[in-house]
Amino acid sequence: MNNIDNIKQRFQVIGNSPLLQRSIQKAIRVAATDISVLITGESGTGKDVIPKIIHTQSSRKHGPLIAVNCGAIPEGTIDSELFGHEKGAFTGAINTRKGYFEEANDGTIFLDELGDLPLSTQARLLRVLENGEFIKVGSSKIQKTNVRIICATNINLKDAIQKNKFREDLFYRLSTVEIKMPSLKERKEDINLLFKKFARDFCEKNRIPVINLAPDASDSIQEYDWPGNIRELKNFAEKLSIIEKKRNLNASDILLHIPKIEKSPIIFNNQSQISEREILYKMLFEMKQDLNELKEMTSLMYNKKNMFNDRALEETTSYEKKLETELETNEIGIVKASFEETVQENLSLETQELNIIKKALEKNSGKRKLAAKELGISERTLYRKIKQYDL
Repeated sequence: MNNIDNIKQRFQVIGNSPLLQRSIQKAIRVAATDISVLITGESGTGKDVIPKIIHTQSSRKHGPLIAVNCGAIPEGTIDSELFGHEKGAFTGAINTRKGYFEEANDGTIFLDELGDLPLSTQARLLRVLENGEFIKVGSSKIQKTNVRIICATNINLKDAIQKNKFREDLFYRLSTVEIKMPSLKERKEDINLLFKKFARDFCEKNRIPVINLAPDASDSIQEYDWPGNIRELKNFAEKLSIIEKKRNLNASDILLHIPKIEKSPIIFNNQSQISEREILYKMLFEMKQDLNELKEMTSLMYNKKNMFNDRALEETTSYEKKLETELETNEIGIVKASFEETVQENLSLETQELNIIKKALEKNSGKRKLAAKELGISERTLYRKIKQYDL
């Protein structure tokens, strides 16, 4: 436990949650080996600290540690960035360039946002994992590298495998050991410690008095789930330190600034259309049930009271058949109308998406990184959308 405390102090890891302690302890235990590690957890949970712990506690600590954000590199250049390229391999390749895997030889490479890697790059990565071999873009020469690979993702890779967006063999090769970083809603006992740390550091840096929270204010921030996790909590502490003139804050002061989660009115998928179709099918199913009940009631009344003669029963049967025919016709019509509405709405959604991307780019003077951040998507995804809409 003393070793864990030293590690936490060295890398400024705040918190005493059992889940956090377990993740750090797991990182220390696997550091002595060379097996690959997959770090999972929500965005903003501090997954980037685990590779640093593993690297510094391993035999590779004197070698380089290179961190790569796979989501920030455009799909067209990701292979060149990771594996390097030869001179003249593509337009603009005026010199031979080393890739990150070559630079990280005898060290550790940390691939963040692993789920954003294209399938072709995943195949290259699998080859490095299996035998330490790679080929530069534009070359036919096989090169060797001796690196330890640590990856991180905030998406469910098993779902990505089902959608054919991630290789299953690569997943099992990378997830030899999985370390999950807990979210703040899973370690609520650490929220106040983190808040105090962020507020104190910010106030000391800007030479302003440190803010303090009353007990009811501490309870208020602890009750909130913090979907943005540590990153959101840090921004919140810094905002309060600047905006609030008071240095001693109570619950009423805090509640004015507690973020409210609002659902976006813009939907970029067809989930709403699916829900509408499900409602339509449910209505049709209920109508069929009503029809069956009508049949049973008609039969019961005929047998019990003998109120209907054969002609009346024939008319009832004829009516039932007519109703069934109309019901089937309506069902087909409703489903067809639903499909046509879905197509029209999909076209409308594409137009909305195009307009929103244009506005975000104009607002940020064409800077893709800032526009992607405002849109809540990765820079690589925005790059792909720009190519799709020929912006």
